[in-house]
Amino acid sequence: MRPHTAYIALGSNLGDRQPSLQRAIRLLSEVPVIGIASDGIASLYETDPVGGDDLPLFLNSVIRVATTLGPADLMAALLEVERLMGRKREGRWGSRLIDLDLLLFGAHVTESPAVTLPHPRMHERRFVLEPLAEIAGEVLHPVLGATIAELNAALGDVSDQRIVRIAGPEWVKKQWIGNSG
Repeated sequence: MRPHTAYIALGSNLGDRQPSLQRAIRLLSEVPVIGIASDGIASLYETDPVGGDDLPLFLNSVIRVATTLGPADLMAALLEVERLMGRKREGRWGSRLIDLDLLLFGAHVTESPAVTLPHPRMHERRFVLEPLAEIAGEVLHPVLGATIAELNAALGDVSDQRIVRIAGPEWVKKQWIGNSG
């Protein structure tokens, strides 16, 4: 079976945020049917939380993977990594030790209890679009018909979505990437 390309957003605003994101990537890299692309790691960004000014700042990034899993099974794998890392799903806008969101799965469009693709709010969020545009700027949003770079530019200066690049793609250890999906 030919692998599918998918994009996953990562976020953390509790505990040791960068090691948490690194651990999530390591755990994903250990799934035999998920390969993390060697050129598919975005920079690391510090961002304001959405939905609560009194929450700690987030670290965010995006990765590109190749997988032979279908969308629902990939989403289940992401939820399992969150569970292994101790994430408890309590509320929509709260703090998170780890947050893994399936953004895009090729040009797949679906809405089900298991997964909605593309991610329904990704085009409104600088903390998603900025790192995603870095590694997939030319990718077309399958519903909106604009590239990721165009969607990112269309956000303009959104003052309540502060984002600061704090590290390049080297923040991820190279031994975790490049395995085939």
